[in-house]
Amino acid sequence: MQEVTSIFVKSIFIDNMVFAYFLGMCSYLAVSRTVKTSVGLGIAVIFVLGITVPVNYLIHEFLLGPGALSWLGPSFTDVNLNFLTFIVFIAVIASMVQLVEMIIEKFSPALYNSLGIFLPLIAVNCAILGGSLFMQEREYHSIAEATSFGLGSGVGWFIAIVGIAAIREKIRYSNVPAPLRGLGITYIITGLMGIAFMMFMGIKI
Repeated sequence: MQEVTSIFVKSIFIDNMVFAYFLGMCSYLAVSRTVKTSVGLGIAVIFVLGITVPVNYLIHEFLLGPGALSWLGPSFTDVNLNFLTFIVFIAVIASMVQLVEMIIEKFSPALYNSLGIFLPLIAVNCAILGGSLFMQEREYHSIAEATSFGLGSGVGWFIAIVGIAAIREKIRYSNVPAPLRGLGITYIITGLMGIAFMMFMGIKI
């Protein structure tokens, strides 16, 4: 239980997808103009990461990894389908994103319209695929650890996009130099937030 909690906290603050690895920057920069839309997209990312990482963990453990098909019999022990990892992971992600899109369109048409093209683009958000690939690289020992990492990564991305959206809403009333208005000042603030999150690297969990 302590290991699961440690993975969850580290994936939010220390291994933050945006501030540690700068993944998912396209939608992070494009949708973070208002807090409302940022909250909607952030929740969608939490849901997608929380579902796809454990699902892809099971697929890797029982279908794609070296010796993963040994449960079918001794003759399948040497079968290695690892070369299908990218295709299968992306297919799972695309399916989950389609499900999220249908749910949001059904229950919140206003949010669906405000998110626009960036909602289906979650399918190609590198933070989503990065979550599954990091899970595979770090070789988590249980589905609980994989799920904790997926949810923590989603929460970390949520905090990042809502934080920058709140700052961008307030900074409209500031006297920002003309050449830096818009994405210019957003890049600078993102860098400063990344430096601020680096202070969590010293935490021993």
